[in-house]
Order: sequence, then structure tokens, then C-alpha cells
Amino acid sequence: MSLEKKKEALIAELSAIRDPQHRFAHVIARGGSRAQLEAIYKTDEFKIAGCLANLWMVPRLTNGNCYYISDSDSAIVRGISGLLCDFYSGATPEEIVRTDTSFLAELGINQHLTANRKNGLGRLEACMKDFARLHLPA
Repeated sequence: MSLEKKKEALIAELSAIRDPQHRFAHVIARGGSRAQLEAIYKTDEFKIAGCLANLWMVPRLTNGNCYYISDSDSAIVRGISGLLCDFYSGATPEEIVRTDTSFLAELGINQHLTANRKNGLGRLEACMKDFARLHLPA
């Protein structure tokens, strides 16, 4: 599924939840149902700098598409980072580089975050895009 179609589906899913606090709680609950990252990946190599919570992201390239998994010791960060991983996973490096997630702010996902959490999640997205840039076709 293209990132544009994923974006439309995510907007439809989250917009169906009218109350912004319930929408935010939904994202956190989605994170709580995610599998935890294996301990071997919870290292400095995969840790995202700039986030007060511990946040790890493991990228991989398979058959020309990028895939990401993440985990955090913060339920909020875990939920939003998982949403970002789900959104970008399966996309080509080209799609990832040219797509942003500013639409999440329009849905109120970022409004409940502290500045430090926003910075950490912004850093996560930057790392995802950096990984994709490394794998752009020559």
C-alpha cells in the first residue's frame, strides 16, 4: 500500500474518534498491544538520541522496501513511535524521503506532547528518513 493510501486510512481511522483525548488514548493503546523489542536491540546502536524516554528503532531493508520496529519505556512514546513505524514500514526509500507526517499534528496527536517528546519523535522520523536516504537507488 502506498504511503498516500496509508495516510488516507490513518486519517480516516483517527478522525473517526472525535474527542482529541480519546484519539490520543487510542494511539497509546495501539502501542501497548505491540510486541516488545528484543533485548539485543535495546542498545546504544539503536537508541534514538534526544528523547527523554528510552526509545529504540531498528531499521531494515528487505526487497527494496524499508521496515522499522521500535520500542520505548514510555507508553506515549511507544504508541506514537509504533504508529510512525507502521506508517513508513513497507514503503520504498523514495516514498519515505518525500513524505512527511505533519498530518499527525493536524489530527492532534502531537498537541499533548511535551517539547522534549516532540523533539525525540522528530528525531525518530529523521532517523527513519536518513536510513531511507542511505538506500536510495543510485
